[in-house]
Amino acid sequence: MSIKLFLITPPFTQLNTPYPATAYLKGFLNTKGIAAAQADLGIDVINKLFSKQGLTKLFDYIESNYSPLLRRGAGGEANSQRIISLKNEYLKTIDQVMLFLQGKNPTLAHLICTEDFLPEASRFEQLDELHWAFGTMGVQDKAKHLATLYLEDLSDLIVECADPHFGFSRYAERLGRSASSFDELYDYLQQPYTYIDELLISLLHQKLEAEQPDLVCFSVPFPGNLYSAFRSAQYIKKYFPHIKTAMGGGFPNTELRSLTDARVMEFFDFITLDDGEAPIECLTEYLQGRRDATRLKRTFILQDGKVTYVDNSAKPDYKQSQVGTPDYTGLPLDSYISVIEVVNPMHRMWSDGRWNKLTMAHGCYWGKCTFCDISLDYIKVYEPVAAKMLADRMEQLIAQTGQNGFHFVDEAAPPALMRELALEILRRGLSVTWWTNIRFEKSFSADLCRLLKASGCIAVSGGLEVASDRLLDLIQKGVTVAQVARVTRNFTEAGIMVHAYLMYGFPTQTAQETIDSLEMVRQMFEIGILQSGFWHQFAMTAHSPVGLEPEKFSVVKESDIVGSFANNDIVHIDTTGTDHDKFSYGLKKSLFNFMHGLCFDYPLQDWFEFKVPRTKVPHDYIYSVLHDDAEYSVKPTSKIVWLGTKPVAERYVKSKKGRTFHMIALTFYSKRETITIQLAEAQGEWLMQFVDDVSAYGGTPITFAKAKALFEEAVAEDFEPFWYSKPVTVLKQNGLLAL
Repeated sequence: MSIKLFLITPPFTQLNTPYPATAYLKGFLNTKGIAAAQADLGIDVINKLFSKQGLTKLFDYIESNYSPLLRRGAGGEANSQRIISLKNEYLKTIDQVMLFLQGKNPTLAHLICTEDFLPEASRFEQLDELHWAFGTMGVQDKAKHLATLYLEDLSDLIVECADPHFGFSRYAERLGRSASSFDELYDYLQQPYTYIDELLISLLHQKLEAEQPDLVCFSVPFPGNLYSAFRSAQYIKKYFPHIKTAMGGGFPNTELRSLTDARVMEFFDFITLDDGEAPIECLTEYLQGRRDATRLKRTFILQDGKVTYVDNSAKPDYKQSQVGTPDYTGLPLDSYISVIEVVNPMHRMWSDGRWNKLTMAHGCYWGKCTFCDISLDYIKVYEPVAAKMLADRMEQLIAQTGQNGFHFVDEAAPPALMRELALEILRRGLSVTWWTNIRFEKSFSADLCRLLKASGCIAVSGGLEVASDRLLDLIQKGVTVAQVARVTRNFTEAGIMVHAYLMYGFPTQTAQETIDSLEMVRQMFEIGILQSGFWHQFAMTAHSPVGLEPEKFSVVKESDIVGSFANNDIVHIDTTGTDHDKFSYGLKKSLFNFMHGLCFDYPLQDWFEFKVPRTKVPHDYIYSVLHDDAEYSVKPTSKIVWLGTKPVAERYVKSKKGRTFHMIALTFYSKRETITIQLAEAQGEWLMQFVDDVSAYGGTPITFAKAKALFEEAVAEDFEPFWYSKPVTVLKQNGLLAL
């Protein structure tokens, strides 16, 4: 008996690129010969809504239902009235704008940038403050930003007049966030369809009729697409009762591990936890009659009217080498839209451009941070993928999607594996662009960062968290502020942008530490070693060391009651710290300005409407730690790699004080420069062969110790004076790396 699966990402996750979970799962199912289709209903709804036909229906709906309200013309309603009055301008421009944001109508940028093409409402009021930034943006980027503001105006109209739950990357998020009881969400699901629900259900119906699946699997990574998953499953149960439904993904993995509310199973026949490959394979076998329900893997089912967790399968989880290459077949890759919400080149990485998603390693190689869910398998089980296999998957995805941009969505990509992948990319001559999430390890030397840049790495994001050494130690981050500063300097000098995840409100954090952390961040932006950042307020989760043992961190759970639905975020009382909530606005406002290169000279007090302590951080602390950095010493085990071309040699004889020297001039041509160095002939002959042997483009890296032995055998001179000589130092500045 054959089974067909339909993998769905419900609204909403991302606008610019598919959330990768269904593509990962489809790639695995391909290896098992299990038929599967997939859909991103989020981008489907967006494209249906933001079209001439979609807006016509929206305006008709609003004018029929909200006209009397709007005529009062106060507050947000006045803004909505303006948009409605400009209806014809929106209808005239929407299709062209969407084509432009999909990359299909690039010449429209010139018209958009005239600033009299797009109708403007309240979102454009910020333009007066940002006109300075457009000088650093190209026409296409400026147009994307203006088009983004245009869509955000329409989004405000939808929220005000049609559906208050709407958001471009989330829908009805409040109903899913920290919902320990299912009551509110369940009650809302008994209400009539919202405006967005109507669009969603019509698209879902069309796809179900076309695909005729036996099992529909909903991927729910975030609270912001939980409601849509339930609404879709509800429709399937009512109108396609023969189809089974399942839910998996980040939300159930973290929130639903203690699920007991049987009403949830009115919508879903199965809810799986953690890695989905083996549980879904077991479900397929169960539906085929080849496996009993008692032998499912990490799956909630309803038995005798009660929610029952079954994990009795002898089937092991699959190794990363066995899960196959993600398969994006069926997703409308040319229909995603690239938007620029913030005029910052690093911050836009999450919303601009189409990225193929891959993972270098399952889990986290560090696995110690006390705020993180290190007790769960998605963090705890660490398993890297071989560099050659990663490169194979990259080539397969390029052939499949036509896109050469990659976002490695690791918890923290391992530096050694990043190095090997970079070498493999260069060895194969791949032209790719990629970025990933890291820990600010001291392993990221200046030379490693140069190698990563040469392979196509354009950006990294990592957790600085609280820029306080006491709190970093309490977090068990394994880094210091000084180390983070040096690593971000190395990336920045290599031409790789850096985004920092910042945290405030960690247990026992004082007001003084919050202000000192802000000062550290201010200095790092002012010096230019950070390009982007985002402040997150600490949230205590059930599966983190803080949540599991709060007494060790001087916090108290507000309640020990375990809810019957979602249980992850824990309300807690910090008995020794400060009132963290009140710092939120000032921290975020200051960071927004720092990211745009503004207001570094403002006193920190100016960002807050209440009295804050003076910083105790010296005004030049970050500058000092960068300049006190000890010179990097090469280890005997360091691998030597040459990123440049093969040199052109010119031999000549030099006379000095009656003596004759046989010399060689080696000329190296780079993309932008020509470099010539002079060496004694024996040294030059050896070096010419050596850089060819260790070339990243076809040679084999060798250790510093082996290079030393080879040089001293061939030239009969000590290697260290040669390695640190002026000519070789010039090469080290231009691509001769010690990794």
